[in-house]
Amino acid sequence: MKQIFALLVVSLFFVSCQSSSSNIEEKNKELIEKYFTLFNQHDWKALSEMYVDSAAFKDPTSGMKVIRKTKAQFVQEYTGLQQQFPDVHDQVLSIYPSGEKHVTVEFVSTGTGADQKKFELPIVVIFRIENGKIVQDFTYYDNL
Repeated sequence: MKQIFALLVVSLFFVSCQSSSSNIEEKNKELIEKYFTLFNQHDWKALSEMYVDSAAFKDPTSGMKVIRKTKAQFVQEYTGLQQQFPDVHDQVLSIYPSGEKHVTVEFVSTGTGADQKKFELPIVVIFRIENGKIVQDFTYYDNL
């Protein structure tokens, strides 16, 4: 009887942990869905508020080196992007939650430059999320 009780307690603990983990994954997925909604609205200030005060970023423009950016730097960078490509838009293809802290997103970014030249760029981003805020934004795309 003690063995059955112990097995039941362990099973309930395991199910509880799995439920908690999937709840966090779902919240993280919702956070990232909101992220792309704000991106497509070009609401850079609201988007910056989804990050911690000094988040880690890595992408081809930094030579794939990790750099820290403040929210103000983030807003400035994305405002510049919008000036170059006023219609910049991200079309999410897939969102892959991975554990309690990571979400990977596959999307295509499109836009039109001042010279009316259009671009279409497939991108993958790995977000690290802690306490409901993005702490890392590691972006991968072909920079050619």
